[in-house]
Amino acid sequence: MKLITWNVNGIRAAARKGFLDWLIQEAPDVLCLQETKACPSQLDQDLLKPVGYTATHWASAEKKGYSGVAFFVKESPLQVITGLGIPEFDCEGRTLTAEFADFILLTGYFPNGKDDLSRIPYKLRYSEAAKNFALTLKQQKQKPMIICGDINTAHQPIDIARPKENEGNTGFTPAERAWLTQFLQSGFVDIFREREPSPHHYTWWSYRANARANNVGWRIDYFFVTPELCPRVQRVYHQPHVMGSDHCPVVLELT
Repeated sequence: MKLITWNVNGIRAAARKGFLDWLIQEAPDVLCLQETKACPSQLDQDLLKPVGYTATHWASAEKKGYSGVAFFVKESPLQVITGLGIPEFDCEGRTLTAEFADFILLTGYFPNGKDDLSRIPYKLRYSEAAKNFALTLKQQKQKPMIICGDINTAHQPIDIARPKENEGNTGFTPAERAWLTQFLQSGFVDIFREREPSPHHYTWWSYRANARANNVGWRIDYFFVTPELCPRVQRVYHQPHVMGSDHCPVVLELT
């Protein structure tokens, strides 16, 4: 089974840059998108129901052209849950959860703390709510859990090209990184880092200063799995060659 997560930085913009050709080529069983910046009424049929997919599911922000997440699925989940049941987060279209036969999948677009750090408290509240929602659902359903998406935090110095220069900047503050440490301690594995200990693997690059060409990036897009799923993980890897967004896709292949 092939799962992909990708912050597309606008699904309509990505579509103009070859998104559907990439989708046909990769053909994931489940595609998780973040920062779609659209609601279904704004999208063409080829995005609402792409060839080979039984359905797409969307959580959109109340504010037009902002945030938003989506699932593209080849086989219908047992259920799809939109949001966390908390209005201050759900109005921004940040969360979708799908229950499948043998695991639960949550995709999230975690908030950006903003350059002035003013949104870090909101980000941390959302992050904790998403974690608690996932752990509660896991306990209720007695199934392994996968959380994926744009977490908007580089966890360790290895996950960012210039850690010293970014100390104290949003996405690399002590508070954000400490939350991610605590999240992993609550029962999740950062499966890419578990399998790939080497540096220089990033998922987001600024559009400024030729950052992508020089691989001056941040690893802020993740797959987290609960430990019982680790033996099923065949591969987990990035696709930095795939353009169309300032983020690249992350792929998880399960047996």
